[in-house]
Amino acid sequence: MNTPARLGIFTIGLAAVFGAALGAGRLAGPVGAADRPNASHNDMEQHTGHDMTHATMPGGLLVSDHGYTLTTTTASTGTFAFRIIGPDGRAVTAFDTEHDKRMHLIVVRRDLSGFRHVHPAMDADGTWRVAAPFGGPGTYRAFADFKPAGADPLTLGIDTEVAGETTPRPLPAPATTASVDGYTVTLKGALTAGRESRLDLTVSRDGRPVTDLQPYLAAYGHLVALRVGDLAYLHVHPDGEPGDGRTKPGPTVTFHAEVPSAGSYRLYLDFQHDGAVHTAEFTVTAVASPTKEGS
Repeated sequence: MNTPARLGIFTIGLAAVFGAALGAGRLAGPVGAADRPNASHNDMEQHTGHDMTHATMPGGLLVSDHGYTLTTTTASTGTFAFRIIGPDGRAVTAFDTEHDKRMHLIVVRRDLSGFRHVHPAMDADGTWRVAAPFGGPGTYRAFADFKPAGADPLTLGIDTEVAGETTPRPLPAPATTASVDGYTVTLKGALTAGRESRLDLTVSRDGRPVTDLQPYLAAYGHLVALRVGDLAYLHVHPDGEPGDGRTKPGPTVTFHAEVPSAGSYRLYLDFQHDGAVHTAEFTVTAVASPTKEGS
């Protein structure tokens, strides 16, 4: 995405919450029963079918939307494969490029650990394949973030089981700093439900600000937000873009997020430096909007 992104979470629909959209992502919809940590995919679809309209549905909650369906398919050991089935019942083979790629696959365990953002390759028959992105046993949510040729962008989600014993990891407490691969990322800003909130993420290493971030997928940073409970999804990009004459390559990358409900969200910031991509993770709590006088 080459235009400033407005993150309308929650989706933190982190939008940035949660479907990718050109310039802005908006997640809306009630939390309610959908936010139960153990709510199944079917529970979620039943809930949204009664309480959410198509216009307010966050990305990634549905396996099928606007006539397109995400289906997994048999693959060799060590490979994850899937197709996007179109309105005509056939596998889609024509996709527009978004953020330098035709397909973004994001996977995360249901406990919000094991986050990965990868880019599969497509066979001629429309089957997408990637070396298994799962980090170990557990139930994972896989999000396919794509744009069918000539159609609107979509994010579809499906649960995938990886066999083996696993113990759910507790959600990390909210914090304003995160460490990853020798880097420290500091988060400045707070989320207020129903209002646009500015989030500044500043990268440093060895106590010094990193001022030479490298473009990754046409931006200096990518933010994915997932709402705790239902894993509503949004993929957003920061203000500005490399080469626009005003956006500096660090140390700070700025996003704008508008979350629809108070509660907990998990943020994942991808950034590239010295030829490697790193992911910093944060838990944030959105507070309720103050009640308007007279309401």
